[in-house]
Amino acid sequence: PVDGNDGDALMKNADAAMYHAKTAGRNNFQFFDARMNDAALERLSIEHALRQALGRDEFRLHFQPVIDVRSGRVEGVEALVRWQHPERGLLPPGVFIGVAEETGLIQPLGEWVFWAACRQLADFRAAGIDDVRMGINISAVQMRNGNLPVLARGAIEAFSLNPGDLMFEITESVAMEQPDETVRALDVLHDMGVTLALDDFGTGYSSLSYLRMFALDHLKLDRSFVEEIGQDIDGQVICDATIGLAHNLGLRLIAEGVETEAQLAYLKSKGCDLVQGYLFSKPLPADEVLAFIRQRNF
Repeated sequence: PVDGNDGDALMKNADAAMYHAKTAGRNNFQFFDARMNDAALERLSIEHALRQALGRDEFRLHFQPVIDVRSGRVEGVEALVRWQHPERGLLPPGVFIGVAEETGLIQPLGEWVFWAACRQLADFRAAGIDDVRMGINISAVQMRNGNLPVLARGAIEAFSLNPGDLMFEITESVAMEQPDETVRALDVLHDMGVTLALDDFGTGYSSLSYLRMFALDHLKLDRSFVEEIGQDIDGQVICDATIGLAHNLGLRLIAEGVETEAQLAYLKSKGCDLVQGYLFSKPLPADEVLAFIRQRNF
């Protein structure tokens, strides 16, 4: 009775509670709270502005360097999208990616990121940086649509790229949504020469039999395990096991979220191949990451 004076208000507030329950995961319920309306209004505001943002060219790419543990050189960069909001400034993906996925806007946004990253890789080559790989995150929608190989061929031809200089990063949860389709898509991309990485490893529910079948080159260890190094023995055990698993499968291991010298030293002692994180650099605009690469590689 306290959640609405008429049917319309009651249904609107029930809808807000339902949305809140969905965002909290499956098999739960939420009681309505007035603050939920604030969250719903915020989401609607983001959705409305997001629909206009692509047409207004408001998105930007930043690039986080991926460092070779032994040499200290920049082996690659990961392309990460930012939104240059006209009123709120530069927004991180956590603010808008979830809304983009729910509304279907992740498809055009993902394609924009893909082409912008490939164009930037071509610009790096023109600037004399010819030994750095471009990591591009692939959404669930892009995997389901099945046009990823076509998209890759188009970009490789349009920008005269070496396929191996592109690294497609697919999260563990996305890969396991439709594992048989994932196997087929990865086989096609692998045959083209594209480098493939399984991202956020350890956070999903991979079947090891499928992991063996995926045509991968890299595993990316999730930052949640890296941050437990030196603090939680279970986190360290998972790091050790993942590094061993990757190497036994003939894959290279990338550790994300490396922020301390102690974490780096531990990962190096265990044979980790590549690292990325704030210890080396936050994600940078193209001109700044270009200077960073030149400083470390030349």
